[in-house]
Amino acid sequence: MTATTIPTPTISEHLMGAFTALITPFRNGEIDDRALRELVEFQIGSGIDGLVPCGTTGESATMTEHEHAFVIETVIDQTAGRVPVIAGTGTNSTRVTIERTRHALHAGATAALVVVPYYNKPTQEGLIAHYTAIADAVELPLVLYNVPGRTGITMSGQTTIALSQIPSIAAIKEAAGSLDLVTEIVNETRDDFVVLSGDDSLTLPMISVGARGVISVLSNILPAEVTELTRLANAGLFTEARREHLRLFDVMRAMFVGNNPTAVKTAAELLGLCSSEVRLPLTPLNESQFRTVAQAVQPWMSAVSHALAAD
Repeated sequence: MTATTIPTPTISEHLMGAFTALITPFRNGEIDDRALRELVEFQIGSGIDGLVPCGTTGESATMTEHEHAFVIETVIDQTAGRVPVIAGTGTNSTRVTIERTRHALHAGATAALVVVPYYNKPTQEGLIAHYTAIADAVELPLVLYNVPGRTGITMSGQTTIALSQIPSIAAIKEAAGSLDLVTEIVNETRDDFVVLSGDDSLTLPMISVGARGVISVLSNILPAEVTELTRLANAGLFTEARREHLRLFDVMRAMFVGNNPTAVKTAAELLGLCSSEVRLPLTPLNESQFRTVAQAVQPWMSAVSHALAAD
């Protein structure tokens, strides 16, 4: 009898579906290691496709280099190969980003999420040089991250298309909010280049024009539901996916009351997942914002409690 060979998944296949832009639990100003590990277990037990530590939602900009490395190593250790880990390594320094990406490679990350450099406002030529230098220096798949609201500049579609010709640049988290931009990228990049939504509320329309999933804030608290939305959409079951999108829409929007990740951390505390503590310069929600989040989360309390009990 001839043995059946099971093909090894490609990096593109590893980067499809719902990925959680993981919050970093703090307690009394320090990283709450136990809560972080419990969050990883909740995510994996709920069927999430992958985890993204040390992104914007993880408050990476407030971390020391030691803390940044610790969070990535802890998530990779707790995940133990069960789902892909895309480590956030991007900064506004090419040299520092290379160092962080090398650390992610050695720690065992599946890929690195590299944000467009903020504050410096490089030209499109500068962006190409930045990402090319990282790709040349580190043999780890890279996920570009275009988020003009955070960085102050937009990576153009043509820049993304040019960078997609580098084999190790495998995907982009696209958070410019433009379906035209997503369509341009999907049309003109190689077939295995993956576009992931950077906005929960645009996941369904972006998949409808060729994206493959989402790096999600909402899935910190509702991983099973966000995973189901992407599964349905990627399967072409758009009537069912639209129903799920509409069911989640109010809570999606509530997660962006105030500055991210304050709302989702507040929701996480209400659901018993971890403390809502954020680091300065972020501050807790005001009373009106808290009510908005609490009202949006209330219908989901029993579902999360059930998932935690089964975990």
